[in-house]
Amino acid sequence: MKRTRIKAKDLQKELITNGYDFKVSKKDAVEILKITSKKDKQIKIVSINNLPSFFYYNINNEEVIIPTLKLLQTSQNLLKHITIDMGAIKFVVGGADIMRPGITKVQEEIETSQPIVIVDETHGKSIAVGIALLNSKEMQTQEKGKSIKNIHFVGDDIWKI
Repeated sequence: MKRTRIKAKDLQKELITNGYDFKVSKKDAVEILKITSKKDKQIKIVSINNLPSFFYYNINNEEVIIPTLKLLQTSQNLLKHITIDMGAIKFVVGGADIMRPGITKVQEEIETSQPIVIVDETHGKSIAVGIALLNSKEMQTQEKGKSIKNIHFVGDDIWKI
């Protein structure tokens, strides 16, 4: 794992550019961690005060910064969300994409290719982060098939840091 310190104000500018309402103080220790996953894939994670807070993911050939589940447990309003039924949880935390039959509620104004958080219907806990394959209107009318690509879930390499 390689660690590189960066200035908090540089991270703050990037978060504002990406539409996140999250404050980073100049007193915060901000680092970029580069790790190699089990699949020999390089992952860049932004750590704030030793908490893995954001990670980079390639969406449509553009590197985008996305909040981690550990941060979303305290700041759930950073991303739009969908709710899944309890029967789908074991598949989602195993890395499966989210299929339409498992979705119980879709938040309005979700756009295609937008990062979203997946929450369970009983407790409202964040269990995965995904990329919307459809917008919210299309998801609501869809009857079957994939709706969200699962990119980060409880128990994966990012979660374990």
